[in-house]
Amino acid sequence: MKVVMLLSGGLDSSVLLWKLRAEGHDVRCLAVDYGQRHARELEAAEMVASIAGVPLLRFPMPSLRLLLRGSSQTDDAVAVPEGHYAEESMKQTVVPNRNLILLSLAAAHGLAEGCDAIGYAAHTGDHAIYPDCRPEFVHAAQIAFRLGNWGADGLQVLAPFLGWLKADIAALGAELRCPMHRTWSCYKGGTRHCGRCGTCVERREAFEMAHLKDPTIGGYICDDGPDLEGDCA
Repeated sequence: MKVVMLLSGGLDSSVLLWKLRAEGHDVRCLAVDYGQRHARELEAAEMVASIAGVPLLRFPMPSLRLLLRGSSQTDDAVAVPEGHYAEESMKQTVVPNRNLILLSLAAAHGLAEGCDAIGYAAHTGDHAIYPDCRPEFVHAAQIAFRLGNWGADGLQVLAPFLGWLKADIAALGAELRCPMHRTWSCYKGGTRHCGRCGTCVERREAFEMAHLKDPTIGGYICDDGPDLEGDCA
């Protein structure tokens, strides 16, 4: 199957890339610069795609942030909340309609490239905070893409992690030798993971639940090869 997938440079989408490759799919990646505060993730996406040996299109739309005010990820006036991912304050990280915009770009690119599917790494831990990571949304988006485009009758939205915990994703990443030491999760951006924002806390919990050491422990993205049991700080 020919797949275009959204690659953010984070843990979930990076492991999805390794999963799709392991299953023998012909994969290409799309990373979108929508003016996100944590644009550091785009560098990680390029790095991960390069290691995987798959093409990546980095699409610049930084001015999109002008339309996406009110989120801590696109509005400098809104602070990135710290604490557990399940807390009410984490709704400040919701970017209005972001995933439908990104999936629409992936659908357009995929149809132009003759792809059969769009890869989307939403997982069950996202459901409480992000409505556009729920199965109902994914199903509706797939229908919309088919209705709105000629020749899209068979276009699928592949979202195999919808029923998975992030710990399951981390465990699969270890099994597939995904370079998780190259991924970026922190919503604050910068050069090292803050360890306090919701996505940093969620990432730490996922590795702990999977009985793994996070290879970015200490906040750094490692420059050496994968060492899933080591401390790369």
